[in-house]
Amino acid sequence: MPQNHKVSMESVTYMDGDVEVEAYLFKPTKPGKYLPVLFQHGRRGLDSWTLPRIKRLAARGFIVLAPDMFGTYMESNYPIEHKYIYDEHVAKGIDTLLQRTDILGDRACAVSHTRGGYMTLRALVKHKKQDQVACYVSYYPHWQDPNAAEAKQIYQYAPELNDLNVPTLVFIGEHDQYQRIRPIMAGIDTLKENNVDAELIIYPGIGRGFDFRPVHVRTFADDLATKDANQRTAAFIRQHLMQR
Repeated sequence: MPQNHKVSMESVTYMDGDVEVEAYLFKPTKPGKYLPVLFQHGRRGLDSWTLPRIKRLAARGFIVLAPDMFGTYMESNYPIEHKYIYDEHVAKGIDTLLQRTDILGDRACAVSHTRGGYMTLRALVKHKKQDQVACYVSYYPHWQDPNAAEAKQIYQYAPELNDLNVPTLVFIGEHDQYQRIRPIMAGIDTLKENNVDAELIIYPGIGRGFDFRPVHVRTFADDLATKDANQRTAAFIRQHLMQR
């Protein structure tokens, strides 16, 4: 039976050049050192629907840093265009997390959902953080540049996936959007061809955002997928962060 911890949540900041990046820090209230995780939000941002899923992750015994890109720039949620500076802030967030004195080990795992999957991918590959990261986990990631042309959104994955070399775990629902599913499946195939430990979990009967859908549209299948994905994520993180 998985052990759950009581979790504290606090607002923190870290500097990336001359930008003060806002973030939330979740960690177990019991004193001690814990495995470090960076969680990156997507287009929805961090709100009353998405913050609890980060808390559930931290409750499994992790210190989780969750950068808030929209809060940092006082921007509205659900942007259409992507700002590449966000990817740099994610990379700096990994540095910041690993400088803490209350973490175990010298590497972190990156967890994300939706567009956060693209931000963390770019942070690891373009901004060269793969040596500091033991695993990559993403829920229904946007595995293409959000600013790319429509054809690329549907038929191609982000080229950074060709160079990703950390163990990867991805979750999607079978009823997710076609233009998201196709690049994900092609990307997973490429990772496997490159001998990367990569796994894709497809949950039947559910769609996008299954882990934070509101009550009036939420189904029992969403609940089952959420519980299973949270357990798999925690086990995957522990497996790869505790190898050293």
